[in-house]
Amino acid sequence: SNPKKQNPKNVPAKPSVKPSGAKKSNKKKSKLENNQLSYNPNAPLTERPVIALTVACLTNTINNFDIVSDHTRCSGPAMGLSNGVEVAGDTSIARYIARRSSRSNQHGILGGDNLEQTALVDSYVDYAQTLTKFQQIRRVKAVAATLNHALAEKTYAVGHVLTIADISLFAVIGFPSQASDAEQVQFILGNKSCPMIRWMNMMRSHPAVREATQLAMGISIENETSFDAHAKMDPLVEGMGPLEGATVGNVCTRFPPEPSGYLHIGHAKAVLMNEYYARRYKGRLIVRFDDTNPSKEKEEFQASIIEDLAMLGVKPDVITFTSDYFETIKEYAMDLITNGLAYMDDTPQEDMRKERMDRINSKHRDQPVEDCIKYFTLMCSGDEEGGKWCLRAKIDMTSNNGTLRDPVLYRQNVLPHHRSGTTHKAYPTYDLACPIVDSIEGVTHALRTTEYNDRDEQYAWIQAALGLRRVRVHAFARMNFISTVLSKRKLTWFVDNGHVTGWDDPRFPTVRGVIRRGLNLEALRSFICAQGASRNVVVMEWKKFWAENKKEIDKYAKRFMAIDKVENVELTVTDGPEETDNVYLSTDYLPKDPSFGKRLIRLSKKVLL
Repeated sequence: SNPKKQNPKNVPAKPSVKPSGAKKSNKKKSKLENNQLSYNPNAPLTERPVIALTVACLTNTINNFDIVSDHTRCSGPAMGLSNGVEVAGDTSIARYIARRSSRSNQHGILGGDNLEQTALVDSYVDYAQTLTKFQQIRRVKAVAATLNHALAEKTYAVGHVLTIADISLFAVIGFPSQASDAEQVQFILGNKSCPMIRWMNMMRSHPAVREATQLAMGISIENETSFDAHAKMDPLVEGMGPLEGATVGNVCTRFPPEPSGYLHIGHAKAVLMNEYYARRYKGRLIVRFDDTNPSKEKEEFQASIIEDLAMLGVKPDVITFTSDYFETIKEYAMDLITNGLAYMDDTPQEDMRKERMDRINSKHRDQPVEDCIKYFTLMCSGDEEGGKWCLRAKIDMTSNNGTLRDPVLYRQNVLPHHRSGTTHKAYPTYDLACPIVDSIEGVTHALRTTEYNDRDEQYAWIQAALGLRRVRVHAFARMNFISTVLSKRKLTWFVDNGHVTGWDDPRFPTVRGVIRRGLNLEALRSFICAQGASRNVVVMEWKKFWAENKKEIDKYAKRFMAIDKVENVELTVTDGPEETDNVYLSTDYLPKDPSFGKRLIRLSKKVLL
């Protein structure tokens, strides 16, 4: 179904306020926050919330939950609710997630609208529950006796889609999504061609099942799950951690530079981390130019970024442009308007900033949809009167998170765009364009620096409001250096005022500058991996950076000696050989690696120091 036509009922709602005089609940308050999913990391996989996590992945709501470990929990998994209590048990949590999701009925996870199918789903779930008290061998054989008959001419236990019945049965036989567990089930059954084995292989290859396994296992161990005995991932480079919920072949990362300057060392960290994870998980890397501001962008910068990526040895799978999605983004903006989730505002910029700081609603916040559409159309036409207006999201002006206080999503700019010319007269902001295009292009993990942490909630709100596929955000600390400017605006000032020879000046922290100075690419990768995906912001020293570079060069640099032509003194070794004797000594080019060969050193009684 078209996500654009869905009503955004899954937009995070404001917490309800208990009316005065209301009776106090007798239910025990939970220590878990709302949407916090907790379980013991020492428990075996089958005692973790694998059913609930699979349902959350299927309904595209997994990013709404905070998975936490609790070594003191001994009664199975639990999840905190908005009313302060908790729901316990894997199946109960799974049903709750499915019922509250607007997508569960579309997917028929609980059986859909068909009462007979719903009853059959419930009976399978109850049947799976009754088997949990037995040993695995008995459970596997019991489920096989049931499914070998039921699946003789079907793919799923009930109906024509994956339901909680399949997930519960898969869980009760040991949730054999990993290769070793699947082999154990096959050993118990013996017959590798029976319908249950076909069903098990189908289940374990399902993306939602694999993501749920990775999430369930990743909370307690560093070793990642192995779904295919013949497809091993490279070990994690020291300093780098696994991507949450990532599975082989199902990872897509993106690097979205704005073509408003040359890449600097901070950008290098971002793009190399995105490339590392994309290649390790055998996924895709998208380089997308965030060209939404004609006032700053130039064709020159776009070409230079492509060249800089080549210098870094980065080969993206595809290069895209946000400008290719302008019409699509505009339609999504109209969806926000028609659903009452955005409004047009002509409040002057300084006044708007003050209202947001003081948490005061705009006078246009309750604007009728018809008026909003009229002013949005006027703004997009390029009319001078329309330049006073901008589109703002209607989120929460009382939020402690300033990025949720009705941010600007669209504004007029009549300057020609370097790719689309004068086709458009208004452009989306990065805050609107990024979550939309990330979802459309299939990005699974958006790697963002910690400076965007406050915007992550806004990012999630936009995707939820538009019914888009949710993208997992993975934060890391930006790379800062002592006494170093990384702002593109400030670096441009140095270039424009002639304080440097250009963007490739060896003193500049640009990619071109450090490479011209002698940067080794493997050293750069090692240095960045050593920083890893840590969220701790650290200001580093250049001498450590160049020390890492020296270590790498030391592995292959041949040894030669030189003496200053002027500043030297002659030493005579009285019993040394004469020049006419032509005496030579053979020594290694690289003492640590004799395979680099030998070099000859001439010996003489006259030596220069």
